[in-house]
Order: sequence, then structure tokens, then C-alpha cells
Amino acid sequence: MKSAFGLVLAIVAAVLLIILYSALFSVYQTQQALVLRFGEPIRIITQPGLNAKVPLVDSVIFLDKRILDLENPSQEVIASDQKRLVVDAFARYSIVDPLRFYQAVGTIEGANSRLATVLNSALRRVLGESTFIEVVRDQREALMGRIRDQVNREAANFGIRVLDVRIRRADLPEANSQAVFQRMQTERQREAAEIRAQGAQASQTIRARADRESTVIVAEATSAADRLRGEGDAERSRIFAEAYSKDKDFFDFFRSLQAYEQALKKEDTRMLLSPNSEFFRFLNNPGRPSAQAPAAAPVAPAQPN
Repeated sequence: MKSAFGLVLAIVAAVLLIILYSALFSVYQTQQALVLRFGEPIRIITQPGLNAKVPLVDSVIFLDKRILDLENPSQEVIASDQKRLVVDAFARYSIVDPLRFYQAVGTIEGANSRLATVLNSALRRVLGESTFIEVVRDQREALMGRIRDQVNREAANFGIRVLDVRIRRADLPEANSQAVFQRMQTERQREAAEIRAQGAQASQTIRARADRESTVIVAEATSAADRLRGEGDAERSRIFAEAYSKDKDFFDFFRSLQAYEQALKKEDTRMLLSPNSEFFRFLNNPGRPSAQAPAAAPVAPAQPN
């Protein structure tokens, strides 16, 4: 009997422990909780700590309190100047009203789906009113601020506050990018060909000028050389004539020696000439007869002392 009573007490204690355990729940620093009673929200808990609920009656929905990410897939947008852009954007948001969030979207996945639609619509509206240059370079920061404000106005209905919207990439479509690249490449090739043509023309001009100057310099040098050569020949003729006029015999002798040196070279052309030829007159008679010296004056005899 006592054993049965002890067993009942143990079962009751276990049930009480289970009920007590199910009546308590913890909310962590990164969470916020929504307490539901038969599916109807009755309490919102935003502070971390240990909390109580009615067992088997109340249920708790935990929601993330941290900043959440929304990665939006790339999409094509037509700018105001009719240029197509491939835009890759993302958003950062947080849950500020758990009750409205639960009633509007229910879960994080549902919130991402609804918020992506709102973000795409805002992107198309804002970027569709801007030009390609404004999106890519000039007003990118201001455009992202406008998109964030528009998304925030609609996201407030979901209990969400959008903290930031960023355009990660905004480029032309691949086909357009290739066309632009080809056009840029063609333009650069045309510029390169034009520069090469200008360089070739300048090279020909410089080469022609150099050839003309070279021809003029060579002609002037040739003229100066001919003039100096003529002056040298004239001076040589003058010196020969002056020498000939001073001593005709010595000049004939000197010229004959030069002729012997040129004509009688070793292993050169042989000539058969008579030894008595006029050409060998200085070899036959090496010296010319010199004039007789005048007679010496008689010496007076010495006088005796």
C-alpha cells in the first residue's frame, strides 16, 4: 500500500515538474518573444530573461532581434535615358514591432519574400527616374537613400524598419557591355592608327629634311674640297715654277730622280731603253761640270829683318 502511494506521489511530482518546466521559458539577448493564447497574441517580451506562461494554453513565438539580411537577386532596370542596367542590391533590416510582424508576414522567410517585392518596386521607380551616369557615378549615394526611404514606408506595415539599402553593382547587360567594349576597342584602334600615321608622316618629314641637309652639306664640302684642291694645285704649280726659275738644272735633276723612282721599281714593268738615252742622262753623267774657280792671288815674299 505504501509502495503504491509512493508511486502515485512520484507520478504527481513528475507531472508537476513537467507543468512547471513548460510554464517557464527564457528569452535570450538576440531574441524577442510573442506570447499567444489559443493563437491570439497577449504579450510581447523584448527584454532578455526568464518568463512564465500558462502551460498547455499559451505558446511562445521567438523572433530575431538582430539586424537581418535581404539579398536581392540581380534584375534589369531601364534608366530614364533608356539604357538597360543590371542592378544587384541588398538591404539590412530589423523587426521593431513583433506583433505586427507576426500578423503581417509571420516568419523571417515570409518577411524576406514580401520585402524583396517592395525593394524591387522601389529600385525600378527610383532608378527609372535617373540617368545611367547618375546611377553609376554621380548620384549613387542619394539614390540609395531614396530607395531606402521608399522601402521603409511600406515595410512599416510589416513591423520592419529598413536600416540600409545598398546597390552592390549597377552595370550594363552582358551583351551591351560587349558592344560597348567593342566600340571602345575600335575607337582606340582608330586613334592608334591615326597616331601611327601622324608619326610616320613626321618621320618622313624629318628623314626628308635630314637627306636634304645631308645633300647640301656634302655638296658644300665637295665644293670646298675642290676649291682647296684647286688652290693647292695652283700653289704647287707656283712653287714648281718658282723653283724652276731659280735653278733649272737642279729642277731637271730633281724631276729626273722622281721619274727614275717611279719607272725603276722592283718587279714592275720592264722597259728596254738605250743607255745613251736622254732619259738616263743623269745616270751616265751624275754631275754637271762645275765652273772653274778663279786663280789665287800671288803671295808676297817675306821681307828679311
